[in-house]
Order: sequence, then structure tokens, then C-alpha cells
Amino acid sequence: MESLADDALTSASRRRILIVAGEASGDLHGAELARALRAIDPSCELFGVAGKHMRAAGIEALFRCEDITAAGFGELIGRLGRNVAALFSLRAMLKSRPPSLFIAIDFPDFNMRLASYAKRRGVPVLYYIAPQVWAWRPGRARQLAAISDRMAVVFPFETRIFADAGARVDFVGHPLLDRIEQRPQDREQTLARHGFAPGAKLVALMPGSRGREVHYLLEPMVAAARVLQSRYGLKPCLILAPTLTREQLRSESRAELGGVEIIERDGYDILAASELALVASGTATLEAALLGCPMVIAYKVSAPTYYLLRLLVRNVRFIGMPNILAGRRIVPELIQREVTPSRLVEAAQELVMESKQDETRAALGKIRRMLGAPGAARRVAEMAFAMMR
Repeated sequence: MESLADDALTSASRRRILIVAGEASGDLHGAELARALRAIDPSCELFGVAGKHMRAAGIEALFRCEDITAAGFGELIGRLGRNVAALFSLRAMLKSRPPSLFIAIDFPDFNMRLASYAKRRGVPVLYYIAPQVWAWRPGRARQLAAISDRMAVVFPFETRIFADAGARVDFVGHPLLDRIEQRPQDREQTLARHGFAPGAKLVALMPGSRGREVHYLLEPMVAAARVLQSRYGLKPCLILAPTLTREQLRSESRAELGGVEIIERDGYDILAASELALVASGTATLEAALLGCPMVIAYKVSAPTYYLLRLLVRNVRFIGMPNILAGRRIVPELIQREVTPSRLVEAAQELVMESKQDETRAALGKIRRMLGAPGAARRVAEMAFAMMR
């Protein structure tokens, strides 16, 4: 009988944490956070909306990220029913068996609704990696402050924005710093490992982590890379996002990939070894910045999505986070109709010049220093357990 009582007490006192992420980058950050939480308390129960990395880190997936994430109107309509079902199911769980804490990782349209409900049910809310409301809906900063007991932000300027809105907010550093090697990369070893000649010069292609991004960006990027190869001897290397397969590259784009080296693992070393990169707007721009790789940022979506975003995004001068952080244009940006092979080549050519490369790498080094120190996941985990005392 004592054993049964002890088991019941242990079960009742076990910390139960709901974690919800909805994008590829959020899945990676959620996995790192799960490991940090378990390092503090191996018995804590972790569950929620999880991608493959979060599942591998031991988070029970009540729903999978890849089943409810949408990009653009077409995917949104197709997955709306699943999103609504997931939201209502999680709300029912919050009512019937409230967790000790809800950690929301970005994914605003879903997580803000769920966080609001959690707050009303008395479940403490920690918002990690705040949605970029300062770009598209500044008024939502006050909403985020109202529904979050604490916020852990990853860009230093966000602290003031959310503090002014009334949030209890901490800058924890950017989690990418923990995944990107801080030691100097051995460029020649990287080249040899992938069969390139000593001293080879590379242009890295990063057309995005989702099929629709590849659909719009891969073909012009490959065409531009071939011109750069013929003019400057740059070898094209396509860094394949972990969310995509080679088959998806072929199905989503008409780009002819003959002669393009496809890198499935070792992307960071390839990026660090590259002369420059053609990069889809998003997390990859920060990865390139932290690795000191000059880049051209490209953004293209369907026409309806773009015109909606033009109505919403009114408060930023740039689309790429390196430029936003710097407060000036340190790398070129091409948007929508500007994303053509000729414009990509034109923008890339200035980065090929040695003097411009040195200037750009120095500016990217300043971005790296702005993003704090490694250890974001550990800091957020400590914050989480402090909220459950």
C-alpha cells in the first residue's frame, strides 16, 4: 500500500509542461528546450504540438507540427480544419487536466489563442521566441503582454518593445548560438570532405525549408548560381533543409540541378566555407550571419499572400533579420518580382569583391555580438521551473 501511495504522490507532484511549436525552427528550439528541462528535472512530463526534433527529444506529440503548419493561403485552407481541431482539443485538455505550465514557441495565430485560454484557466504562460508583432501588428505587443506571465525574447530590441507594453520580459540570447560552432571552421577540411578541389570557391543556395519557398526561389537561385559559376568560378552548393527531401526539390521546382552539389548534412560548415549565399528570408539569414557568410536575401510568395503582407507589414524597413538588427542595409534584399536570375546576379556581384566581402563580414560579426551568449535553452528552462514553484 505504501508503494501505491508513493506512486500516486509522485504522479501528482510531477511537473507537466505543455509545449507548442509550429515551424521548423520552432521544432529545433523546442527540442533544445526539452533537453534543458529534462536536465533540471528528468521526471517532468513534456507534451504538446511537436515536430520530429521535439519528438526525438522526448516530447509526446498530441499533434505534429508538420500536420498543422501552413504557409500561404493554399496550405492554410487545406489545414484549417486540423488546426481548429487541435486548438479545441488542447483547450479541452487545459480545462480537464491543466498542466503545470504552458510554453508557447512563436506560432502566433495558434499560440496566442491557446495562451489566452490557458491564462483564463489559471495556467501560467511562458512565451519563448515572441512573434514579430513589431513588424506586422504592433498593437499585438499589448495582447502578448496580457496573455503571458513571462516572455523570453531572442532579439535585444524586443525587450523594450514588450516591456513598454507591460510584459515581464527577459532577453535570453538567440538559441542558434548553441547550434553553430563558435570555433573557426577548417575550410580546407570541409572542401576535401565533400570532394571539392583545394581552394575551391562556393556559392551556397538556401531556397527555404518549405515546399512553397522552394517552388518560388529554387529556379531563379540555380540560374543565378550558374552565371556566377561561369563568371567567377563559384561552385553551386544547395544546402537542403532538414524538412525537405531531394524528391520534394524535384516536385516543387523545374530547376535543373545537374552540376549542383546537394548538401544534406554539414550545412553549417559548407555555409562557413562559402564565398557568398543566396538565402530565403527567414532563420537561414541569421545562420549565414552567425557564420560570417555574405548573402543575398530573397523573398517570394504567391501574389495573394504578398499583397496581404503588404497591408500588414508597415513598420520595418527591411525583411532580413541581419539588416533589421543592424538598422541599415548590410546585405542586399530582393522581394517578389525582384527575385529574378539577373537581379540575383547583380546583387551577388558586389559581394564577390574582396573589399566588399571584408566589409560585410565585419558587419555580420557585429550582429553575432548583439545576439548574446550561448545557453538560451538553459536560461528558459530555469525560468520555466521558477514559474512552477
